[in-house]
Amino acid sequence: MNISKVQDDLQAIVTAGVVKSHEELKDRVFTKMGGRADILAAPATYEEIQKIVTYASEQRIPLTVLGNGSNVIIRDGGVRGIVLQTSDLTGMEVRDGLLYAECGAKIIDVSRYALDQELAGLEFACGIPGTVGGALYMNAGAYGGEVKDVLHSAVVLNKAGELITLQGDQMQWGYRKSIFSSGEYVVLEARFALKPGEAAAIKSVMDELTFLRESKQPLEYPSCGSVFKRPPGRFAGQLIQESGLQGTRIGGAEVSRKHAGFIVNADHATASDYIGLIQHVRETVMDKFGVELETEVEIIGEE
Repeated sequence: MNISKVQDDLQAIVTAGVVKSHEELKDRVFTKMGGRADILAAPATYEEIQKIVTYASEQRIPLTVLGNGSNVIIRDGGVRGIVLQTSDLTGMEVRDGLLYAECGAKIIDVSRYALDQELAGLEFACGIPGTVGGALYMNAGAYGGEVKDVLHSAVVLNKAGELITLQGDQMQWGYRKSIFSSGEYVVLEARFALKPGEAAAIKSVMDELTFLRESKQPLEYPSCGSVFKRPPGRFAGQLIQESGLQGTRIGGAEVSRKHAGFIVNADHATASDYIGLIQHVRETVMDKFGVELETEVEIIGEE
């Protein structure tokens, strides 16, 4: 791939957004880790996303879609091809009884907007830092709620750049996965079906969940959230804690002393630090309990 030519081509079609080459991704993601993107495209409109997707398909250039990067580890070698970051598309509105949210809006902000509109159902998302697109991708959830419970439909692009509307029951929901996990679609917009509620009652639930999150989770450090999926009948954090791993470090990555299910970027960790510590935790828990921990976090990019 001729990076200079691709940059020029994209700058010609992405007039409202930003196109950069050799962009440091660690500066653009929640985890503060990762190498460079060959090309970083941050569009400002749906039309620009569509043009980028179509261009990548026609030129056979690898395309990686990135939101806030709160559940992603980008390897230190970075990402080849085009990285399309959606975080500048943050619009929200209530229309026709549904809450419409653009793909780059943070789901925590959408939950607060729902509160302002006195709409109930997204309280569980009040502490999730990912974007709407990321939340659909992994069927984000917390405290008994999941995106699948409230998603009415979504407007998406297929890899050829064609617009499609998918209904909630077409999403192939699973535990921390959905139809978007296949990489065949790019989310543009989500439509949430929420219920009218009283602002005071909605806020009370959100305040309680915020207190629980702040008291139990290491929010003072960058991290990718809960690293491992919950094994059947067990809790990953409890297994890690009982393995004596809290406080264990590799480089700048540390198993949180506050919540064993989190690995935090305590001191300028590299992705290699983080991935090495994940592997150490998995091996230790397997040796001690015979339980194989499966990662919830996505790992992308080159070594």
